[in-house]
Amino acid sequence: QVQLVESGGGLVQPGGSLRLSCAASGSIISINTMGWYRQAPGKERELVARIIGGGRLNYADSVQGRFSISINNAKNTVYLQMNSLKPEDTAVYYCNANIRPARSAYEYDYWGQGTQVTVSS
Repeated sequence: QVQLVESGGGLVQPGGSLRLSCAASGSIISINTMGWYRQAPGKERELVARIIGGGRLNYADSVQGRFSISINNAKNTVYLQMNSLKPEDTAVYYCNANIRPARSAYEYDYWGQGTQVTVSS
């Protein structure tokens, strides 16, 4: 059973920083992509940042230059360093990964449970 477990959310003042972590566990053959999405109240879930197999990075325009995504392949863990946070970054952040589990010929999308990030003074 593949699981994604997130940590690192919380309350921070505008201009502050937070670091989110997401670890994939279970019987995994390969991971194609890992990344972060977010959903603010009343809005659709949107891509924040992701790493595609081979190391290509994608960022939403709204976080470019402020957020940085990285991965520790040995630990199947992806990180999101968030700097210069703004109130509009307030949302539930979800980890997402495209994974081929053991005993499967296919890859599947998995989601974490979500972690709240609140930017407020």
